Amino acid sequence: MPTTEQVMQALRRVIDPELGRDIVSLGMVRDVQVEGDRVSLTVVLTTPACPLTERIEADIRAALQALPGVRAVDLRLSAQVPAHARLQTIEGLSIKNIVAVGSGKGGVGKSTVAANLAVALAGMGAMVGLMDADVYGPNIPEMLGVSRIPAPRDNKILPAVAYGVRVMSLGFLLPPDQPVIWRGPMLHSAVRQFLTDVDWGLLDYLVVDLPPGTGDVAISLAQLAPVTGAVVVTTPQGVALSDVGRAVRMFERLEVPVLGVVENMSGFVCPHCGKVTEIFGKDGGRRLAERMGVPFLGSVPLDPRVVEGGEKGRPIVIAAPDSPAAQALRAIAQQVAARISVLHLGELAPSGVSSTS
Repeated sequence: MPTTEQVMQALRRVIDPELGRDIVSLGMVRDVQVEGDRVSLTVVLTTPACPLTERIEADIRAALQALPGVRAVDLRLSAQVPAHARLQTIEGLSIKNIVAVGSGKGGVGKSTVAANLAVALAGMGAMVGLMDADVYGPNIPEMLGVSRIPAPRDNKILPAVAYGVRVMSLGFLLPPDQPVIWRGPMLHSAVRQFLTDVDWGLLDYLVVDLPPGTGDVAISLAQLAPVTGAVVVTTPQGVALSDVGRAVRMFERLEVPVLGVVENMSGFVCPHCGKVTEIFGKDGGRRLAERMGVPFLGSVPLDPRVVEGGEKGRPIVIAAPDSPAAQALRAIAQQVAARISVLHLGELAPSGVSSTS
């Protein structure tokens, strides 16, 4: 029969591929018990959206079953998302991480990516909020099929809920077709109110859909709360890439880590013949990421169902989960979660198991 120390030694050889350290030193191993030829344990991953869960589980089982006398492994996997330390100092907020989604220009599908990113993370078991800070074009309610928020409670605004995501948008508060003609101070006030006056509850990730460009809203968000990281959305063509490069530099100047670049509308696959047509060019997002020295998170193919899902209030990760676009968006969500875990390496501060996978 192996000893507990032998079990821990074996687990020290299991490396988290994203974090590059063994699962014991990362504090992931809990509740180890050895009873005869059976080893039971809990392993707490850094996100329920971990892209390499199956690999980690296989490595754990292989390491333990290689021990003499071990015949059975009872492995329980859970997830505990690390929290941004500075965010935890803001009174009234129970948000672990803020993820900004931005672009250098409009028309690249930024809001679509933000909505699907939030829904995908929630579908993997994370607690997720989506703040529609694109005040000039608050389309998130329509994209998620919600039109109103609940009545306030205890002087707090309650967000709507769609597909497991808590949602807040200026679109809930304005009559249809009413333009927002605001200067910087009013925009700053709106962002502050959305952060502090909305009862978000406990969130692993608050995804913030920013307006296009490099203006006041992004600056206000960075001033009001520490942003864990930013996702920058582009299309492959050169004009979009030039503007998105400016967005990357904006986040760097605001001291917001860039989690990576997403190339949207990457290539159209004909549903009849299967031929791929690069309508907006090819691999521009990847080249931009390489040039700017930031990660490339993935490409989302052009699919009419993405547009249809946005208009009908059913994001493609829900409406057509097996489609290439939905698969790409889920993979991007996993990469975003993984990048956040990497950023937190060295300052992991467990604050309660958020979900079980």
